[in-house]
Amino acid sequence: MGFIETIKQQAKQNKKTIILPETQDIRTLQAAHVILQEGFANLILIGNQAKIKDSAPHLNLSGASFYDPSTSDLIEQFAHLFVELRGHKGMDFATAKDLLLHNPLYFGVALIKSKMADGMVAGAINATSDVLRCGLQIIGTASDSKLVSSFFMMIVPDCEYGLNGTFLFADCGLCQNPNAKELANIALSSAKSFQAITNAKPIVGMLSHSTYGSAKHSDVDKVIEATHIAKALDPTLLIDGELQLDAAIVPSVGASKAKGSNVAGKANVLIFPDLDAGNIGYKLVQRLAKAEAYGPITQGMAAPINDLSRGCSFEDIVGVVAITALQAQNNPQ
Repeated sequence: MGFIETIKQQAKQNKKTIILPETQDIRTLQAAHVILQEGFANLILIGNQAKIKDSAPHLNLSGASFYDPSTSDLIEQFAHLFVELRGHKGMDFATAKDLLLHNPLYFGVALIKSKMADGMVAGAINATSDVLRCGLQIIGTASDSKLVSSFFMMIVPDCEYGLNGTFLFADCGLCQNPNAKELANIALSSAKSFQAITNAKPIVGMLSHSTYGSAKHSDVDKVIEATHIAKALDPTLLIDGELQLDAAIVPSVGASKAKGSNVAGKANVLIFPDLDAGNIGYKLVQRLAKAEAYGPITQGMAAPINDLSRGCSFEDIVGVVAITALQAQNNPQ
């Protein structure tokens, strides 16, 4: 069974409600059709039910719930909620109501904040910044996290490394140049995400161009400090660094370059020192190793709000909804 199929089976065990707000996009509706057919998540589609169904008469969307902001009796309740949450930032009732009526992303996060849904997937027609902004403003960060970051699940075919070719790469899509504390937070969040998604023990490699002092540079020092911080915050976590990529995942190289490490050669969670390294790294693996790449998936938010590439396929949306549903199962908020 493939990676996403396994995720779908896990999601079915405790079905969560995921919002798809971009119902004017046919890929969203195609994905909704598949998700409802396969039954691994409950769906909320935002918009006018008749217009949505008329726009895709060949798709079966009858299992979804529909919320139309223009006729919803929840608007005033949600507007008061927004003022309560954002009034100190200048949010007034009229502005809140306008956002809710005209921006489905905000109506979606209002449903989540009100415990009427568990997560949201968007980004097919909205910029990443818009998707994440509404989540951060209304949902906020998780109680056990100080930073929202992102990760990719990388599934490398015919690969003996990691968890049978499965890796988590972070951060490849959001945090530009994290400092040592932020990098430690990314590592801790990533370990939790890997455990939740794979049900396997995370082994975290803190990546650098240096292994155990083979190079001297402030960039190396940052990774070393981040590793110390993460170990102090979670002494049970299998984490080590600084490690070059080959020392992190290849057993023979790890044994040679990082003698005595309980991580070197075994890492399945790879933490990159900055966004340049992470973004380049995941795209190299995706294109040259023909890996499946699922993400960027957000972590550290109080409820899962996940972004899509605007070039995504409907199959991509299906996969991200499955991962979002599984994140929601493991969300303690």
